[in-house]
Amino acid sequence: MSSPAATLSWRSSSSLLQSFGGCSNEATKLPDKRTGLLVFAQKKTKKTRKIILKEDVVSLGNKGELLDVRAGYYRNFLLPTGKAQIVTPFLLKEMKIEEERIEAEKIRVKEEAQQLALMFETVGAFKVKRKGGKGKQIFGTVTAQDLVDIIKAQLQREVDKRIVELPEIRETGEYVAELKLHPEVTARVRVNVYAN
Repeated sequence: MSSPAATLSWRSSSSLLQSFGGCSNEATKLPDKRTGLLVFAQKKTKKTRKIILKEDVVSLGNKGELLDVRAGYYRNFLLPTGKAQIVTPFLLKEMKIEEERIEAEKIRVKEEAQQLALMFETVGAFKVKRKGGKGKQIFGTVTAQDLVDIIKAQLQREVDKRIVELPEIRETGEYVAELKLHPEVTARVRVNVYAN
């Protein structure tokens, strides 16, 4: 005696064969040599893709930005040009590690700038000697390059002259110069100009 499941499957397969014109006892042949076509339902594809930009893209975003874009735009433009890649969990983990490293580097640079500012401010006044004229007047002016040279001579520190903000100095006296060491750290140093 056969099981009900075996009977059910045999009956359903025989009814399928009969619907195509065949019989369970005969070899299955389709009438007029036509082939049967079975159609399966297919899910719709995702319309957007979550991507990360590898470089700046005009009117879309900047490098490293996470975005949702249309699948066709990604497939037809961003992927072939190498401007973006699909976000994966591994890639997200790498991005998080890189962001933490960059943040730690920013903190280290700021602390270094604060220490340098403290050192510049505790030195006292940097002395600049110029040839004197009438009264308090001096010949020429004291420039940012002059201050940079004096810092290098006294402290053995290289300073870029573009970070030095110096008032216009045309006579002897004490002035305050600012050194922009970091966007959030500015050192104020005293400059003592005297005539020889």
